[in-house]
Amino acid sequence: MWTDAVDLRDFYTSPLGVVARRMIRQRIRTLWPDVTGMDVLGLGFATPYISALKPEAARTLAAMPAAQGVLHWPQDDRSLTTLVDETDLPFADVSMDRVLLVHALESSENVRPLMREVWRVLASGGRLIVVVPNRRGLWARFERTPFGRGRPYSSSQLSMVLRENMFTPYQTERALFLPPTGSRMILSSAPAIEEIGRRWFPAIAGVTIVEATKQIYAGHIATNPKRHVIRLPQRDTSASTRS
Repeated sequence: MWTDAVDLRDFYTSPLGVVARRMIRQRIRTLWPDVTGMDVLGLGFATPYISALKPEAARTLAAMPAAQGVLHWPQDDRSLTTLVDETDLPFADVSMDRVLLVHALESSENVRPLMREVWRVLASGGRLIVVVPNRRGLWARFERTPFGRGRPYSSSQLSMVLRENMFTPYQTERALFLPPTGSRMILSSAPAIEEIGRRWFPAIAGVTIVEATKQIYAGHIATNPKRHVIRLPQRDTSASTRS
């Protein structure tokens, strides 16, 4: 079951959501320290995270599944969001260098079609990051946050899903070792809690973050001839000019 985009937005503006975003974003940046000149797609509700990649990426686009709803992003500029059917993405084959999947896999009832669409639009040599609730983590047990809804995954389950859909898991990060509480004391101690958790208790992380590469085989996946490809925003050349 998909979490409504408005509920997701409200979570990320709460004190707990702000901390969660910061902790997860740090792990994503560890995996993707530089996306300069790349085309980046966020699928699900990824705007809290791809916003940090937008200044250096050539193009950044947020695709929000119809069952989840769509919100304007970024707030102070023309919209870079689009409402999509997650099983029939309106993007050309091999058109994205990076795809970030957040608040999507655990909610979708069409996991295989979703992952095959991600495979199709991801460029050869491109990278995928999947962020999902950890089945053994504390966050998956409480529905008051988005990470307590949908189907949580263990690391082995997520690895299996990726391999079954022609991705090779490459690196794994974990985040959200603090309990899902609004306590100011705990939230202020989040960096220390995260460091202790990642070092000594990785199995109890709230979310698992896996980077995967696209497997390439001879032949191709059949595409839907009725697909309507949308026009992507023009590349922002200001980043390359500054460099």
